[in-house]
Amino acid sequence: MLGQGDMKGYIHVYTGEGKGKTTAAFGLALRAAGAGYKVFLAQFVKEGDYSELKALKRLDDFITVEQFGLGRFIKGEPAESDIKAARRGLKKMRKILSSGDYRVVILDEANIALDYGLFSTQELIDLADCRAEETELVITGRYAPQEIIEKADLVTEMKAIKHYYDVGVQARIGIEK
Repeated sequence: MLGQGDMKGYIHVYTGEGKGKTTAAFGLALRAAGAGYKVFLAQFVKEGDYSELKALKRLDDFITVEQFGLGRFIKGEPAESDIKAARRGLKKMRKILSSGDYRVVILDEANIALDYGLFSTQELIDLADCRAEETELVITGRYAPQEIIEKADLVTEMKAIKHYYDVGVQARIGIEK
């Protein structure tokens, strides 16, 4: 059994229909930065300047953020440009994960990228397998496939029970965006 000082990295999956998957990953990034660890946060599908990203810029000595999405909601088949952006991210993340330069690597919305067919489940598993031993890997997004759940060491499912979106409340700056 490993002790507290050992640096084995584990695979986390935050999935489900409820709110809080990305927020949980960002909380882990903040905790890791507070401990002096370097974090790489890759966002798939998303593009934009969200409030949480503005806050993380203040910690850029510890947390690096890069987006590999085009900021569109994909309906039906993704455009070739969406696939190229995701594949560029996959290629870069292979280098990042295998380098050992980052203690925590977050693949935000990677499960959504899988669901849209931007890359395959096997490609994501191969990516997880190439990580340095001490690198903690976090994969977020709804619809985590069973193979990713089985690969993970920790799986948290966010379950939607009640949400004010259901009564027409839009996303608010500083709370949901």
